Amino acid sequence: MNYIRKISFYLFFISLFAFAEQFYAETYLLGGKKGWSDVNVRNGITTGTGRYGNESLVLDTNSRKKNPYTDLLLDFENGGFSDTTGNYTIVENTLFSSKKAVMGKGAALSRGKSGGLVLSGTPGSFFSTEGPAGSFMIDFWLCPSIVENGEIIFSWRSSRNIAGKIVYQLITASFYQDKIMCVFSNIFDGYTEDSGDVYLIGSRKLIPEKWSHHSICFTEDDGMLLYKVDGEVEDIQFMTETGHEGSSIFPAYIGTSAYVSICPKYTGLIDDFSVTRSYVNIDAEVDAEIAEALNPKRYGSSGGHFESVPILTKPGTIMNSLKAETDIPPQTEIHFYIRGGDNYFNWTQDYPEWIPVKNGEKITGLTGLYFQVAADLFPDGTGSVTPSVSEIQLDYTVLPEPQPPYKVSVQKGDGSVTLSWSYSTDDTAGGYYIYYGTRPGEYLGRYAAEGNSPIDVGNTTSYTITGLKNGTIYYFAVAAWSKVDSRIRGPLSKEVYARPGVK
Repeated sequence: MNYIRKISFYLFFISLFAFAEQFYAETYLLGGKKGWSDVNVRNGITTGTGRYGNESLVLDTNSRKKNPYTDLLLDFENGGFSDTTGNYTIVENTLFSSKKAVMGKGAALSRGKSGGLVLSGTPGSFFSTEGPAGSFMIDFWLCPSIVENGEIIFSWRSSRNIAGKIVYQLITASFYQDKIMCVFSNIFDGYTEDSGDVYLIGSRKLIPEKWSHHSICFTEDDGMLLYKVDGEVEDIQFMTETGHEGSSIFPAYIGTSAYVSICPKYTGLIDDFSVTRSYVNIDAEVDAEIAEALNPKRYGSSGGHFESVPILTKPGTIMNSLKAETDIPPQTEIHFYIRGGDNYFNWTQDYPEWIPVKNGEKITGLTGLYFQVAADLFPDGTGSVTPSVSEIQLDYTVLPEPQPPYKVSVQKGDGSVTLSWSYSTDDTAGGYYIYYGTRPGEYLGRYAAEGNSPIDVGNTTSYTITGLKNGTIYYFAVAAWSKVDSRIRGPLSKEVYARPGVK
């Protein structure tokens, strides 16, 4: 018995090889002259100029990314001035878009015109929510054209009611003796020295036409108010009763909602203006993201990722290889992935599993109706060079569709119809489907005792359909299915019809 089974198994595969030449080799193109419209997921990926002048996919420059703690982020990418968090709306804008960015591809240019970028916060945002402010960080990149006393980088002016008395509030950063001076007026609850004013003043002079990163941080847990330039501490104050760590803290308090102005009186460039809430409580992962965001590398070390849409082929398609036109400079890398399946509607990020593939090498064991391509791009160690992908070609094999029977005949009976046909002319046919309905060309029948249209009748050349209504005309067609994969159905035969009834 086992011997017979082995013989049958071998005969089956011999039969497959016998018509293997009938299989159809096809290709699918991503990129190149077609473009990258089929790539719908692009994380850290943008387009550049590739081979023959066509678009390529490359790493996007290292622009600031928002995180769960971001209250305000002005990245100025793509010529825009809006807050990426959606917490603030534009009231007024006199700034201009610039491509001379330190992070990403866009920055903002202020020409010293009064007003700058004025924003109004929504309820719950940092500058528009009266009450305890908690911990926070305000940071930005700055490239001044001139460094003159009185130039204002940002400003927030408001007021609060303290024991029935209205006092003004101010948070501002401006130039003072070629440095930046940050002022907090009546911000820290209970602090009354110097009329409630707190000053943070930088120690290094700013150099015109040179980028520098500035951050002002307050941590509520210890009362530390800190000013840094390019990651180096410039000034520090402890908002405590003793002015030192370890005593009672004067917490930050925000009064009446008011507009915040960016570059209301400033000449030069600004990039990635951000406000982060609860700075002291940021977890390690987000903290690492912030550190990466403040890295002036052109490309982030984490690289970028893209994915195509699910690509529809035909049932039983065999994926053979992925061939990509790439440019991979020293130290850079590109990792390609592909996956496949029959129903992409149940796909998740991790299912079906992404299979790593080598550019141009044969892929084995991957079949399906849908396929999806992905890739990770990594820069060099200095973050200054990106790889690129100009084109991706998928080579796959489509199983042949078996031809329908050349001739179909029909004979009516009492509430039944018997169809007969010749065998399909090609060797790939494994069986047949009968399609039926009550209108020509529309085979939507649900009346037969044998089931709804189409009916799988197996590898036979004659079949009787019962449960039909006498006097009603029915239309029929026959199609063959593949013995390699029963989901592969060939074209329909010529239509026949019959009206069941008593002879």
